[in-house]
Amino acid sequence: MRPHRLRFHLVDSDRSWSARQRRRRADWLARTFPDLEKMHVIDLGGRLGTWTRADVRPARVHVVNLERPPANVPDWAEVDRADACDLPARITSRRYDLVFSNSVLEHVGGHERRLRFADAVRGLGDRHWVQTPYRYFPIEPHWIAPGMQFLPVRLRTAFARRWPLGHKPTRTHEAAIHQVLWTELLDRSQMRHYFPDSRILAERVAGLPKSLIAVRADGPPVPSP
Repeated sequence: MRPHRLRFHLVDSDRSWSARQRRRRADWLARTFPDLEKMHVIDLGGRLGTWTRADVRPARVHVVNLERPPANVPDWAEVDRADACDLPARITSRRYDLVFSNSVLEHVGGHERRLRFADAVRGLGDRHWVQTPYRYFPIEPHWIAPGMQFLPVRLRTAFARRWPLGHKPTRTHEAAIHQVLWTELLDRSQMRHYFPDSRILAERVAGLPKSLIAVRADGPPVPSP
């Protein structure tokens, strides 16, 4: 099987292993927040497609990321182009029922910006769900590469240029090192530091923690199935 087809079947297809994991996580979110369909949710760093495909969709969704907003936005949604670590006053002045983020915290650009991201999460609402891949899961999730996250930057960059299962093609050194330096997986100590008042949950695969989720809910979060 060609590498791009292998990645499609492992990660990108709606029937892929990763898609099944995402649906499982979405179900976990809905069980943790049983009134999700009545909520006004802000999604920091996400995409509108996450919610158009969701089995349980909030009443209102405000998506904020660095990409240009799509031409067509449904009436239940709002999309803003903004930096989640440096939000404009038009967003920080608002309050939401739930602050949501999925696989974004590892890309915001270092410790100081992660602190600002966590401050934004707490400032926008009382409840949150912030997920990020776990550093010590044996497979690096963006390149689907065993142990890649533990290599020095020079070797990660060389690896990123040649490894065929990466999430974006990186044919030049500059493109590869850009992706490598903007991807920094976190561990439990870091998540506890950024979200000291949250419960840090682990999403597991074959008994191993695959991702970490900082959750603050009205009641105790529902355990992972």
